[in-house]
Amino acid sequence: MKTIKGPGIFLAQFAGDAAPFNSLKSICEWAAGLGFKGVQIPTWVSSFIDLQKAAESQTYADEIKGVVNAAGLEITELSTHLQGQLVAVHPAYNELFDGFAPEQHRGNAAARTEWAVNQLKYAAKASRNLGLNAHATFSGALLWHTVYPWPQRPAGLVETGFKELAKRWLPILNEFDANGVDLCYEIHPGEDLHDGVTYERFLEATGNHSRACLLYDPSHFVLQCLDYLEYIDIYHEKIKMFHVKDAEFNPTGRSGVYGGYQGWVDRPGRFRSLGDGQVDFKGVFSKLTQYDYDGWAVMEWECALKHPEDGAREGAPFISEHIIRVTEKAFDDFAGRGADEALNKKILGI
Repeated sequence: MKTIKGPGIFLAQFAGDAAPFNSLKSICEWAAGLGFKGVQIPTWVSSFIDLQKAAESQTYADEIKGVVNAAGLEITELSTHLQGQLVAVHPAYNELFDGFAPEQHRGNAAARTEWAVNQLKYAAKASRNLGLNAHATFSGALLWHTVYPWPQRPAGLVETGFKELAKRWLPILNEFDANGVDLCYEIHPGEDLHDGVTYERFLEATGNHSRACLLYDPSHFVLQCLDYLEYIDIYHEKIKMFHVKDAEFNPTGRSGVYGGYQGWVDRPGRFRSLGDGQVDFKGVFSKLTQYDYDGWAVMEWECALKHPEDGAREGAPFISEHIIRVTEKAFDDFAGRGADEALNKKILGI
């Protein structure tokens, strides 16, 4: 068995214009001061990293790594969640997602998609240059507006959607393969990859591409009423990244899974700071350890109630307390008799 690495922290929700959140150096020093050992870097935050430069210059990648290491931290992974979303956008969401792209590509869906694909390819090379073996992203969505089967979906619609999604991602997956990096999709509402069935559809459409892997985040499954522990049993071989995020689901007589268009504070399903929600993290860490997950446990803070800095301060010790230092011996070794084939045969009567 292997011991999970951590605690790490995803920097996306903390990036800002004010110190210490406005530069990679200062935010790393802040994170280290809270007890974190690793940082997951959002590549759309230009004050943290120039993704293209990290892909094209080993010297620059070494400088980025040096800034993080100087704070006593490691880079856990890079993230292209926003860019990955733009690989596949249904026209109904054009205006909503245009803000994820540079201003010069807004209002031009084809140019926006081309930019996003290139960003993912840069991420593959940048990850290699940084010595990383996994990368986080979203799949984007062409079918999400049909997630509820009314009106009735035309025959073949879902198959055509996943065929097109795979067509867009295959060149990216091949680039990640060429650079020795697993591409980990965060299974997330709003994406065409939002549960196990949709991941399997996509995997099949890509020809079971070896680099099409998973970022495991139990919070999204709590809100879907999906068994997030059995999910690990089913997909553990594909889980290469782990977001430690809490959530709760408290349905009422007025509202349930769909939330009634309410804001996060009033929704029955909402994300919470670590320890404030309903996720069985003892079970999660136990199962991941059982299946030899040896990647990072990275806190992603999203809470409608608690201040982010409090969530971060509480998050590092929370993760540390849940990481299981694996045993090197069996608990009943004291009563063992060692290896003796002759004795084994005698016990069996053969």
